[in-house]
Amino acid sequence: MRAVKETIVPVFIPHKGCPHLCVFCNQKNISGAYKAPSPEEVRDYLSGALSHENSDATIAFYGGTFTAIPWPEQEKYLSVASEFIDMGFASGIRLSTRPDEIDAERARVLKEHNVKTVELGVQSMDDSVLEKAGRGHTGADAMRAAKAVKDAGLELGIQLMAGLPGDSGERFLYTVSDTVRLQPHFVRIYPALVVEGSALADMWRRGECVPLSLLEAVELCAQAVGMFEAAGIMVIRIGLQPGEDLEKSLLAGPYHPAFGHLVRSRIALRKMLGALENFSGESAEIVVNPRELSVYKGIRNANVRELEKSTGRKIKISPGDADFGTFKIRP
Repeated sequence: MRAVKETIVPVFIPHKGCPHLCVFCNQKNISGAYKAPSPEEVRDYLSGALSHENSDATIAFYGGTFTAIPWPEQEKYLSVASEFIDMGFASGIRLSTRPDEIDAERARVLKEHNVKTVELGVQSMDDSVLEKAGRGHTGADAMRAAKAVKDAGLELGIQLMAGLPGDSGERFLYTVSDTVRLQPHFVRIYPALVVEGSALADMWRRGECVPLSLLEAVELCAQAVGMFEAAGIMVIRIGLQPGEDLEKSLLAGPYHPAFGHLVRSRIALRKMLGALENFSGESAEIVVNPRELSVYKGIRNANVRELEKSTGRKIKISPGDADFGTFKIRP
């Protein structure tokens, strides 16, 4: 299942409310240059960003632990956003928080203030991994928080991170299985990266952690995406958003500006290899939906080369009359 495109109007509140500094995070270093906007500044921003033409837009508070902000200030942000919802300029509010910073009562209050979606920064369900990452919460906290969000009638999103210190492929896939059982509406998956100014950078320099290779991260995330989509759970983001700040601060880890494309291509490769096992002939043409041509071919035709190497056949991947997410094989 692929994500349905939604108009998001982001409001960035860097590290606001967050009570912890996780090992992978350097946001306190970065956010010194990015002061969180006041509610009045948010109002001015939304006045320019919203119009009746995108009345289905969602106002999204990103970058902090929203529900850990003191309630009077939190309410001001929500009230400003609600002004635009009441005027018909937006349809609801999305926010992100930590599993240990939301419960049934807070979820109910959010619902009353036009919040429709809560994203939980879960990262892992393994307590030992969470401890090494400095998260300050447990897997059980994540399960309780997910239930509270869903019971309040809110849409649940979950963010996971592959390759944290102490994690392994097997452990991460257990986290994926636990997350599938929670049945969130959507997930985001990120590989852990080593960025300057983070505790993870110091651990990496001391040789205390080894990030996933790009190939390992792509393979692991491809397995995770397959598990989620088989369960009918949308994966709306794979990999961090590329940007100049990230690339300047990056020290190590499986970064690629088109990481999500690499993961989708790996999934497509597996499907094609499986289908070709029962296909006879010295050559094959794989017909795909035109919108997915680059995914099936892979970056610089990497999938074509891998298919030819693995099957010993001449392979051609062409756009054609295949439905989205499917393909046809012709001699």
